Amino acid sequence: MATTVQNIIKKYNKDKTRLMDILIDVQSDQGYISKESISKIAGELDISHVDVEQTMSFYHFFSDKPTGKYAIYLNDSAVSNMMGRQKVKETLEKEAGISFGQVTRDGMIGLFDTSCIGMNDQEPAALINGHVFNNLTPFRVKEIIRDIKDGKPVEQMYTSAYGDGENRNELVKTVVQNNIQKKGPILSEDYIPGIVIWKKLPQMTPEQVIEEIKKSNMRGRGGAGFPTGLKWEFCRKAKGEKKYIFCNADEGEPGTFKDRVILTERPKLLFEGMVIAAYAVGADEGIVYVRHEYKYLKNYLENLLQGARERNLLGKNIGGIEGFNFDIRIQFGAGAYVCGEESALIESAEGKRGEPRDRPPFPVEKGYLDMPTVVNNVETLCSAVKVILNGGEWYSNFGTKDSSGTKLLSISGDCKYPGVYEVEWGFSVKDMLEMVGADEENIQAVQVGGPSGSLIGPDEFDRILCFADLATGGSLIIIGNHRDLLTDIVLNFMEFFIEESCGSCSTCRNIPYLMKLKLEKILDARGVPQDLKDLEEWGKILKFSRCGLGQTAGNPILTSLRNFRHLYDEKIQKDKVFDSGFDMSQAVKASCEAAGRVPNLN
Repeated sequence: MATTVQNIIKKYNKDKTRLMDILIDVQSDQGYISKESISKIAGELDISHVDVEQTMSFYHFFSDKPTGKYAIYLNDSAVSNMMGRQKVKETLEKEAGISFGQVTRDGMIGLFDTSCIGMNDQEPAALINGHVFNNLTPFRVKEIIRDIKDGKPVEQMYTSAYGDGENRNELVKTVVQNNIQKKGPILSEDYIPGIVIWKKLPQMTPEQVIEEIKKSNMRGRGGAGFPTGLKWEFCRKAKGEKKYIFCNADEGEPGTFKDRVILTERPKLLFEGMVIAAYAVGADEGIVYVRHEYKYLKNYLENLLQGARERNLLGKNIGGIEGFNFDIRIQFGAGAYVCGEESALIESAEGKRGEPRDRPPFPVEKGYLDMPTVVNNVETLCSAVKVILNGGEWYSNFGTKDSSGTKLLSISGDCKYPGVYEVEWGFSVKDMLEMVGADEENIQAVQVGGPSGSLIGPDEFDRILCFADLATGGSLIIIGNHRDLLTDIVLNFMEFFIEESCGSCSTCRNIPYLMKLKLEKILDARGVPQDLKDLEEWGKILKFSRCGLGQTAGNPILTSLRNFRHLYDEKIQKDKVFDSGFDMSQAVKASCEAAGRVPNLN
């Protein structure tokens, strides 16, 4: 074991900023990260044990205890539950002979819950040693556990054909489906890799590139919607010995999976977008930060990057432009939703806990290793290629006045055709429901923008998807009338935010948990009118959190309370002004049983 860890550390040149990569490789090789490994890593990198342990303890996919020869992580997102997760979970426990959170005595099987793994269009889904198993059923689970007990390698457990497109690639070989339901300029198949680098960039100055992006009125596609051209301009003007381009491919928002499809089918478009951004701001290094759940794409993406280097699309004097040197590397996360926030992502890429930074300064001034850094979403960088290829004016003709271009939507839930749709901004929710084969008469709600967004009802289905009305990073979850909205959706989302909080802010660390307890009290029919007022007031406190996760962590309750008030009112005790929910008999039950006495509650 010591030799293996030593070789892994050597592979990354004893660079402490590559701590994430080192931990990922050790976890993958050993199935856990032992105390001996931690000591070895700390010693070789010349950092303290605490530095290693605090990074390790932050991420879901790191463990200091064995996770089993076959580590099974079953997605516990709302959509997974909607599609039958509970029966899959029960079958896993029955067939493996353990409960979730445990490893079998022989160390063969480990069962674990995990947040959304980017497969909402093919749920229930699980990761087994990093391999995706989708559309799970109790019968399929029995087959998997049987294969495990027979000692089969995970990659030989697939019983269906590989997925579509590049999912069949020799370097991928996964059953994941792209489910591309509607294509537009970004997903179109007429893209010729390298065409902008060879034909356009040599004819343009960096300033002209930025002006063309500004002319397009393109805004970031990650959710915040900051003008892309302005961000690039700020970074170009910022002072620093070195500049970086980051691609944020850490799409951890439950219900979002469009970046997974781009990484699979249009990665060359993404890489070219990073090259364009690098030319515009004067960067010579780029990092694609990819969520851990997409690690099955690693060899495929690395191979494409090497091919780009061989074709002079990366490396020195790119595209024949003298002095334009730029390269890209892949950085995987290890399971932390908060790393979707740009400064937390940068902290993670530096080998630290993914805790958001105080701002200002912003990343364009002081980002990765304190150097000016542009952080753009996958979809944003892909759009930049089409803007430079066809012109900013061409791009601005798509969409609406304040929301130009197209938007990739990840649509899942109660509909006939879940998947990825590329539409122009200005699309209504009603249009979307019709497009995906959802029966509007039987739909009670749509979650727009994932848990951090808004839960809207039928009276708002005429609203428009755009920055001026319903802005979204791309996730739309459709919820039928037969669902228990508060239990199946709202409670699940609150548990997600509690689990994913980095804990840095007292607001985000405490308020969502208190709001969840209050919600459970209401669902248990013990709520009183004051409880609803408390939820609204506590939600305001969250706005003082450092990052977007904390600021929006109350949204599942707040937006459902605003748009589905009747569901709460139906469960409230209107004749009571106070109900603590405290049950003395239950509180003393365990102690009385241990002491062998009958409780006296008079």
